[in-house]
Amino acid sequence: MPVTMEKMSRRTHRTNPRYRIPGFAGQSVAVVGAGKSGVAAARLLVALGAEVALVDHKPETEWAMGVADVQGVHPFGAERFAQGLEAVDLVVVSPGVPPVLDAFDAVRRQGVPIIGEVELASWFLSVPIIGVTGTNGKSTVVSLIGTLLQECGTTPFVGGNLGTPLTEAALAMHQRAGMGTEEPAPFQEIVAELSSFQLETIDRFRPHVAVLLNITPDHLDRHPSFADYAKAKASVFRNQTAGDFAVLNADEAEVLSVRDSLRGQLVEFSVLKEVPHGVWVAGDTIMTRWKGRQDEVMPVCDIPLPGTHNVSNVLAALAVGLVRGCSRESMRRAVRSFRGLPHVCEFVRERRGVIFINDSKGTNVDATLKAIDSLRQPFVIILGGQEKGRTEFGRLKGALEPGVKHCIVLGESAEAIARAITGVGPTSRVSSLAEGVALAADLAVPGDVVLFSPACASFDMFRDYRDRGQQFRDLVNALAD
Repeated sequence: MPVTMEKMSRRTHRTNPRYRIPGFAGQSVAVVGAGKSGVAAARLLVALGAEVALVDHKPETEWAMGVADVQGVHPFGAERFAQGLEAVDLVVVSPGVPPVLDAFDAVRRQGVPIIGEVELASWFLSVPIIGVTGTNGKSTVVSLIGTLLQECGTTPFVGGNLGTPLTEAALAMHQRAGMGTEEPAPFQEIVAELSSFQLETIDRFRPHVAVLLNITPDHLDRHPSFADYAKAKASVFRNQTAGDFAVLNADEAEVLSVRDSLRGQLVEFSVLKEVPHGVWVAGDTIMTRWKGRQDEVMPVCDIPLPGTHNVSNVLAALAVGLVRGCSRESMRRAVRSFRGLPHVCEFVRERRGVIFINDSKGTNVDATLKAIDSLRQPFVIILGGQEKGRTEFGRLKGALEPGVKHCIVLGESAEAIARAITGVGPTSRVSSLAEGVALAADLAVPGDVVLFSPACASFDMFRDYRDRGQQFRDLVNALAD
């Protein structure tokens, strides 16, 4: 029988004891999860000389063709899952694979280490790593840091949870080193978005600059409790030393709770107050203080992205630029040129005086609250999808009340959301996104916004949030003028 999420143990993942990083020539490694991260890890391991068992609970017919061209990768799917874990020297788990699967018990009893793809990649990255984590804003901040570093004249690798696995960067460095060239890689630093799933399987991973943006309830279908989720996020600082930098959001109490345990140098950012070392907003101006010098960077109104949360995101990126020695001029250029990411409060179209906004990446309540906060017009909102554990949909109620004209709910969580927001205004249940877009277009009048910010995961009806967002775009653009 294939291994399923239902067979997952609920016990807490046990951290591996410290072990020596192996040479991989002649070693046997199991990579669990045949998605993008798993395939990238397998390709790196083969390049390092390992024999790789690529293991997934789905049948091999659904994914094995993706590695058919890689000599040294052997697929094990469905009922052969456990077989792929036999007689291996190391197990590498993809972020989507819980490290507490029952199938891993025998592996642990044999003393075989279990690590994640990010940990594996970090063993072979010889340039500084900037790691960004938090519940919301990671992708925006990582992308902005990449833009900022480019303006400063360096060539960063931007990836991780954002899209391109870190093992691809490690493979590029390995291949470049094998060519005997003086430059070890086509990039000078790594900017990595890090999820809680990736951080719960690290051992030695040590970012030179680690950024924690915020911690609010999310992924409680995977983590046993909010405390476990928060602990996974905070582990980004675990291996830092006095020569490293810890960048914290000084406006978030949950983030500041880790301050006393830090070993890296503290750098803070704040929309609300002045900070001793870092970046903050003073009136209408963004200020920095670093190495005894205080400077004005730019007016807040020059930030092209809407919402207070995006001011905070910009401050986080500027704090990294400060640590990395970027000039004020280059940081200003980067911020002013940055137009945000697809599916993040993304303008799609204005139709008959109504603006349509795609925030499909709003996969939790906190993200949707931030999207609502960025609006200044009356709005119709489309909510719903797959609930991630014990979601507090009731938190939406206070934010919706001032400006919402109509709520449209869909997906597995439609009834739960409708109950939680009872009383804020009319609510309609629809069976599809197409029905929801058509209804929203009929309800909205000139001057309104239609906001698609689900506050839920997408997997009940779509491949992922990108697929969901693209379908929303297509439906909106197909509306008659």
